[in-house]
This record gives sequence, C-alpha cells and structure tokens, in this order.
Amino acid sequence: MERGQDAGVASALRAAAELVAWVATPWALAPRSWVLAVVSVVVLIGLPTVFATPGDKKSVIVAVPGWVTVGLVLLQLGAAVAASWAAWPVWAAVPVSVLCAVVVVTELPRWRWLLRGDA
Repeated sequence: MERGQDAGVASALRAAAELVAWVATPWALAPRSWVLAVVSVVVLIGLPTVFATPGDKKSVIVAVPGWVTVGLVLLQLGAAVAASWAAWPVWAAVPVSVLCAVVVVTELPRWRWLLRGDA
C-alpha cells in the first residue's frame, strides 16, 4: 500500500471520525443505559485495537482479513453518524455526517488494497 501525504490525510480524517464515534456513541446511549454506553466504548476502541490486518498496522494482536478491517471502519463511521444525530443538535450532527462521507472517499484506496487480499 502506498504511504504518502494522501494516506496521512486519510488517516487523520479517519482518526477524527473515530474520536467522534468514541464520544458521541456513549453520549447517545448513556440516558438509556450506562452499561450500553460503557460497552459501546469498549467495542469501538477495543475491537480495532485487538483485530487488525497485517501490513495495515505495525502491531497486530489478532490477524484478520482486510474485509474485517473495512467493516470495523464502517462500524465506527456508522456509530459516529447515528450517535451524533441521536445525541447532538443538527448543527453538530451535519459536520459529523460530512466528515464521515469524506472519510469514505479518502479511505477507498486503502479499502481496495485491503479487499484485494494483498494485506
């Protein structure tokens, strides 16, 4: 996989969206169940930490195929969008939705690489 300025921008945007998911999801779930709020953080942070595609990350605890990594990113993006709309006002949820749409576009080269199985 090519690593360059474009990959750095994509990584930064993905990290920003992940951070939003980590904040917005427990925020949206806490009024319903503090247990679900805690579980959401464990899932959103823990799964990508434990499961990774070799070649995509320097340190891999449990190796998984590329489609799993793509699925984990989509989980993060979906959580960020859904939770921001559930928990925050429109003026905050709209930029999150735009950010996640941009992440999808910037992630496409990485996802193609991951899904080819070259990882």
